Amino acid sequence: MELVWLEDFLALAETRNFSRAAEVRNVTQPAFSRRIKSFETWIGAEMFERGPRGVTLTRAGEHVLAHAGEIVRRIHDVKREVKAISGREAHAVRFCCTHALSFTFFPGWIRECAPGLGAIRLISDNMSACEQVMRRGDAEFLLCHHDPELPELFEANRFPSVIVGHDRIVPVSAASPDGAPRWRWSAEAGTKVRLLSYAEQSGIGRIVAARWKPRDAEIVFTSHLGATLLSMALAGEGVAWLPLALAKAPLDDGRLALAADESAAIEVEIRLFRGAGRMGPAAEAFWETLKR
Repeated sequence: MELVWLEDFLALAETRNFSRAAEVRNVTQPAFSRRIKSFETWIGAEMFERGPRGVTLTRAGEHVLAHAGEIVRRIHDVKREVKAISGREAHAVRFCCTHALSFTFFPGWIRECAPGLGAIRLISDNMSACEQVMRRGDAEFLLCHHDPELPELFEANRFPSVIVGHDRIVPVSAASPDGAPRWRWSAEAGTKVRLLSYAEQSGIGRIVAARWKPRDAEIVFTSHLGATLLSMALAGEGVAWLPLALAKAPLDDGRLALAADESAAIEVEIRLFRGAGRMGPAAEAFWETLKR
């Protein structure tokens, strides 16, 4: 058996969709399907029932799911421990952080709250990739935006979290000479919205999609990077939903304007999740300080 089969199984069990799971695993759907089939052949049972609306777990699949996550985490734990023992891995505390927060919030926050933490390794990626990093145990902490009105990202008993800040997600557009937005946001039927959209991997995209569903949106550009959507908004290409921390400077200097009134803004938390299992002394001490 290959470890990658277990990781594929977990991705499919979470997404319940072959194409989305293959995208999460950065592999083509045919190759992903072959690996799932190889795992089922090795284990001796079908673990998924394929249907027109996606896949569901069989009883055998439910049993495997109850153990697979812990097996994968433990294998990665052992790998890290062996590297540390053999001296091939520096004793850095590893943070996984979504792109927008990695350069708007993280640098100042970590300097203020952990000046003596020691060596730090920052992994910056989209939300889907960050979730996979945490579930594999490849980072001690995950920093991300979180909407308190949406379900928790992780199981709270395995991935505890603390609120370390707040942000607002707002719709913005390039400003006209008179300061008004060139494009406006509206969720009302019959109002055409020229939208700069987030890809499915984006955490902010998930938050916006859950809160606002424009009936007549024309999606003219898609990216999982808020910074890219910011550039497109500044170029006058449409409306983008951006964290206020990312959009503040161009809003203040008049290059951007709010594309809707204040009631459209989404109030979000900035949360730090800790990984499941044991951490090093520096990471554990940092976590205890944050909890206090």
